[in-house]
Amino acid sequence: MSINSKTQELKQKMKVALQGGGSKAIEKQKSTGKLTARERILELLDEGSFHEYDLFIQHAGKDFDMDKKFLPGDGVVTGTGTMNGYPVCIYAQDFTVAGGSLGYMHAKKICKIMDHAMMLKTPIIGINDSGGARIQEGVNALAGYGDIFYRNTMASGVIPQISVILGPCAGGAVYSPALTDFVFVVDKISKMFITGPDVIKTVLGEEISQEDLGGARVHAEISGNAHFFAESEYECFEQIKDLFTYIPWNNTKKAEPYESKKPKSREYKIKDIFPTDPAKPYDVRHIIRSIVDDSAFLEVQELFAPNIVVGFARIDGQTVGFVANQPIALAGVLDCNSSDKAARFIRFCDSFNIPLVTLEDLPGYLPGIDQEHAGVIRHGAKILYAYSEATVPKITVILRKAYGGGYIAMCSSHLKADFVFAWPTAEIAVMGPEGAANIVFKAEISASDDPVKTRQDKILEYRQKFANPYVAASYGYVDSVIEPNETRSYICHALEVSKNKVATNPYKKHGIPPF
Repeated sequence: MSINSKTQELKQKMKVALQGGGSKAIEKQKSTGKLTARERILELLDEGSFHEYDLFIQHAGKDFDMDKKFLPGDGVVTGTGTMNGYPVCIYAQDFTVAGGSLGYMHAKKICKIMDHAMMLKTPIIGINDSGGARIQEGVNALAGYGDIFYRNTMASGVIPQISVILGPCAGGAVYSPALTDFVFVVDKISKMFITGPDVIKTVLGEEISQEDLGGARVHAEISGNAHFFAESEYECFEQIKDLFTYIPWNNTKKAEPYESKKPKSREYKIKDIFPTDPAKPYDVRHIIRSIVDDSAFLEVQELFAPNIVVGFARIDGQTVGFVANQPIALAGVLDCNSSDKAARFIRFCDSFNIPLVTLEDLPGYLPGIDQEHAGVIRHGAKILYAYSEATVPKITVILRKAYGGGYIAMCSSHLKADFVFAWPTAEIAVMGPEGAANIVFKAEISASDDPVKTRQDKILEYRQKFANPYVAASYGYVDSVIEPNETRSYICHALEVSKNKVATNPYKKHGIPPF
């Protein structure tokens, strides 16, 4: 047989394999507003860069007439390509082939591309669209999930791991995304849950739709399982591309520098954003945009635990991770969810050599029976642990309130912040002046002929004596009290002088965080 005939045979086999589940299955997929697996990959990667591997893999099922079925590629597409010119490994489950169900060879393909990613030190992107474990393959399907989970864990902190939920992701399948760094979801398309509505109805007698149980908005706003929420698959892909401009390709590198740009001063002026009234809320994201290059800020988990803001930006062309209390949501207090959100982000930045900038303005931890019973002690300790463990450059700016445990938790000098700056409006104290006056001057207020006036006088006295940045500065807990319009220049300088920082923690196998 000639080379030409062999080539024609190859092309014919490729044509069949590339059709996935066939035209009817593809048509059904598209009718729900979803792209096919290969379309998703091609849309996400640089044009012409994708190379597919293991196209001719066959499933290993033998029982329940599986030996008579042909499942092209065993329902998953794997390969390598580039994004923004840099290499990535990628896989996408193909719902048109057996509902994207995971069998032994399906999992083996995913594990193989994950192993490539670790060996080549490139990010791994997983696009999830699957009906779950392939029941016909029994324990082999479960073994496949276990193999994937193990690799997710070993890759954690070594290479960036991105999960994109573009269809159902149920049962054991949800734990792979949960082990990765960032989870992207799309409204009305993404579905994630351990047990579906049918099981819940059978076991608990409760009725709920898939969307209300585990839709994109649920995980973006309530559970916190998703980090980025999009209205369409195309918007989702743009979010992923944007994220990859801020992060390095592995833990031995730093994020690629960009040309430095000034903030958009016409739109974001600190004096117009920051209120003179210490009780008045403001949007801390505007403060961030007044500091960073081109006023561009990529917020992470924007809809979850809004009382803290985390995300990526650039200062003088260098990627930094921001952690900031948000006064317009619960006065910026720390609670269970916001502590989890911040701690996880801090650990990602530390793993991938991204300096941390903390903007502090909070009255402390959220009080209440619900929070205490939900474990605010344990959850709140996570942010303390994450900041203390982090060895990247850590820069803190105290804007306004820094009370009690919140002052310590938000990367104070006591948690080894490299630089702590404070605005003249900063109030650093055990508690707010109002509450402190009620305790410290209780006897004097009670004995006064005019308790209201005496209380106001004592609040002012406490504020002047303790609720300011100068007492903390006198002990060296604050390095500099700066004017607000100097913030960018001070951070730029701090980043420059700390760029070669070397810090090591005591030798240990690993710490034991308050999980």
